[in-house]
Amino acid sequence: MLYVNTETIANKTITESLGIARGSTVRSRNIGRDIFASIKNIVGGEIEEYTKLQADAREQALHRMLDDAKRMGADAVVNVRFTTSVVAQGASEILAFGTAVKLN
Repeated sequence: MLYVNTETIANKTITESLGIARGSTVRSRNIGRDIFASIKNIVGGEIEEYTKLQADAREQALHRMLDDAKRMGADAVVNVRFTTSVVAQGASEILAFGTAVKLN
C-alpha cells in the first residue's frame, strides 16, 4: 500500500476519500533501559535505548494505520502524520494517521 505525507501521489488520481485511517501503540520504558539511560544522562549523548524504543513504536503505529486503511478498502494513505503524547509516567502513545483514499 502506498503512503505519503503529501496531499497527492505523483502520477495517481485520487477518486475517493474514505476517511481517517489511524494506528497507535503505547510503549513504556523498562528497568534495563532506564539503567542505561541514567548512565547516559550523567555522561551525555544520545540515549540509544529510547531512540530504538520510539522507532519501533513508530513502525508499529504505521503498520496499524495501514491495516486500518486496508480494512477500509483503501489503495493508499495521504497526509500521513505522527503525533505522540504522554499517557502515564514512563509511558507514551505514538499515533500515526492519514486520509485513506482510492486511486485510479
